[in-house]
Amino acid sequence: MNTVAYLRPRSIAEVSECLISLPEARLLAGGQSLIAAWRLRLCELTHFVDLQDVPDLKDIRLEGDALWVGAMCTHAQIAESPLIVAQFPMLSALAQGIADAQIRNVGTIGGALANNDPAACWPAGVLAMHADIVTNQRVINADAFFQGFFTTALKEGEWILGLRFSRITWATYLKFEQVASRFALVGVAVVRAANGQVRVAVTGLGQGVTRWHAAESTLTSAWHVQSLNKLEFESDKVLSDIHASAKYRAHLVAVLCRRAVAANTGESAAMQRQPLITPSDNGSSVF
Repeated sequence: MNTVAYLRPRSIAEVSECLISLPEARLLAGGQSLIAAWRLRLCELTHFVDLQDVPDLKDIRLEGDALWVGAMCTHAQIAESPLIVAQFPMLSALAQGIADAQIRNVGTIGGALANNDPAACWPAGVLAMHADIVTNQRVINADAFFQGFFTTALKEGEWILGLRFSRITWATYLKFEQVASRFALVGVAVVRAANGQVRVAVTGLGQGVTRWHAAESTLTSAWHVQSLNKLEFESDKVLSDIHASAKYRAHLVAVLCRRAVAANTGESAAMQRQPLITPSDNGSSVF
């Protein structure tokens, strides 16, 4: 393994200069994914550029009616922020459910978004909340930011400074965990704005975070669990792996979406009786 230099800039300008002058450098924003990938030789780099001394990247504050969260805010910091707990509780709960305490105290929201792991929780929450991702060059809305498997709209030399979340009426995030990693086997974020507009974002499907437009349209028209009765998430948009089949994951999307709506409306989330779909989905049906 080649020796990698370690840099610790102290300003936004210094970080940008490092990225321009050192094209093979990688930003270190917590390192919970990058260090592991580097040790496994899944990526090549010449320099680690550590962001932890750059000021203003750990701020959590209100900007008018919007919430600002700095890119270097850790999952634990977001989970425990009195402001977020009181006024944006879905974000607090999502952060509290990420991995274990050690990772929550080191991993950051900016690092998670830039990595865009297809089973990560933050992309679903950010996409459902219609957040703006603010970089050193521009503002990118979440709808344009996430572009597939480990892919984002970030250009060469561009990096995340923070996120801006608008207020919404209600939101929740539910996930079915892969037990060993605590990544989402499937995770569903449901958000309802003051005008009744609903957004549903899904993670864990293997191809990157996505929106469930059919559920959004139906729930915007009628905010009831029963509105979802005739909807099924298309399994051809989902990948199978050793943990679960595409069909099982697609079924979980519908289950979690119903539970999310029921958490707000007080209805039963139960589905109509149907064959039980198992994680292996070997073709047999269990009732």
